[in-house]
Amino acid sequence: MIQRFNRHFALEAHGTTWRRELMAGLTSFFTCAYIVLVNPLILQDSGIPLSAGVMATLVASIVGCLLMALWANAPIIVIPGMGLNAFFSYTIVQSLGLSWQQGLAAVTVSGILFLIVSVTSFGGRIVGAVPPSLKHGITAGIGLLLTFIGLQKGEIIRSGSATLVTVGSFHNPVMLSTLAGLAVTFMLFVRNVKGSLLIGIFVTSLITFAGTGKANMTTEALDVRAYGRIMTSIDFHLWQVPFWIAVFSMTMIVLFENMGLLSGMLPDARKFPKAYQTVAFSAVLSGLLGTSPTIASAESASGISEGGRTGIPALITAVLLGVSALALPFIGMIPGNAVAPVLIVIGALMMKSVQEIPFHDLSEVFPAFLIIVCIPLTSSIADGLAFGFIAYPLMKLATGQFKQVPAMLYVIAALFMLNFIASSVYVH
Repeated sequence: MIQRFNRHFALEAHGTTWRRELMAGLTSFFTCAYIVLVNPLILQDSGIPLSAGVMATLVASIVGCLLMALWANAPIIVIPGMGLNAFFSYTIVQSLGLSWQQGLAAVTVSGILFLIVSVTSFGGRIVGAVPPSLKHGITAGIGLLLTFIGLQKGEIIRSGSATLVTVGSFHNPVMLSTLAGLAVTFMLFVRNVKGSLLIGIFVTSLITFAGTGKANMTTEALDVRAYGRIMTSIDFHLWQVPFWIAVFSMTMIVLFENMGLLSGMLPDARKFPKAYQTVAFSAVLSGLLGTSPTIASAESASGISEGGRTGIPALITAVLLGVSALALPFIGMIPGNAVAPVLIVIGALMMKSVQEIPFHDLSEVFPAFLIIVCIPLTSSIADGLAFGFIAYPLMKLATGQFKQVPAMLYVIAALFMLNFIASSVYVH
């Protein structure tokens, strides 16, 4: 059995070890475990029962991670995307007026379109059309988004009365616990301590428990029968205009968000085609399994930072997600701020990509800059990409370099513009 696993994951060829991969898997799991509780709460606002949402989140995540481990052999964690779940509940259902059953159908159809793109030459042409400056901007932008999320989770920043964002209160024990955990995590990481990010999660949790004097426990139970009703309730209303607006918007988001995430995180670019196809197939299954689309999660970067190079971190995460179905109260004990230091450290590492952007050429810099700032400031990878992809051909037109822009990039920019227009017209 061990030899079979060694042949499949090819640890020696990847220059890694079982210990390193297992540590990466544990780190990845604890960094993304919050999705088991958070995703169902957001889906509940669309009408999906909470217990069924927990089951859907677990099943879709386990299937997605197993596919990534066994097919793509990549250290990418596949879970329902934060932002996409909000788009599902608050835009597709509440704004466009679809039922959650019709929303799941839209997720399935958009996943099918995504899968078609990923398995044809069209997908390769899209990836090849993206200039290096935008790819590096995507990596840095995702790093800033992770940092922004980490600062929010750690309550180091909060919404202010005079400004959108302001520093948190130094009387807040959660913020102080996060800062202490961040200091420990940084010191361990710069000293190259093995498992530093995982240790940081546990240290921050312990400090938070000590500082707040309490630990949250979830009482949510799994309801298999309720989940069975979800899986048989998908409603394909193909003749409704809002349905196709939802499909188009969702397809644009999953297609380019996954492209950006995988381009920015994969240690081995040669694994991109299979990894891209995996998340596409997983997105198709998401609607059928009862949740918003699964994506290549940005939290995968935590395991990659711990040295993950094969599909073992995804496999470990799938196994632990299965175990978590029996241990939801204990998963719920992990405070939300425990992963904040990890996200901030990873964000700092991903910012290294900016040094690859040719700053002597403003027609390359400005679109990349828009991606870098708009991804965190809009809290949307897809919207951040849209601004940069639209700006790139405009900058090249302004400088007389329009012939350097691949035809596919003009098409992508036009599609992003169309998505903005359609969303503004039909979303109310």
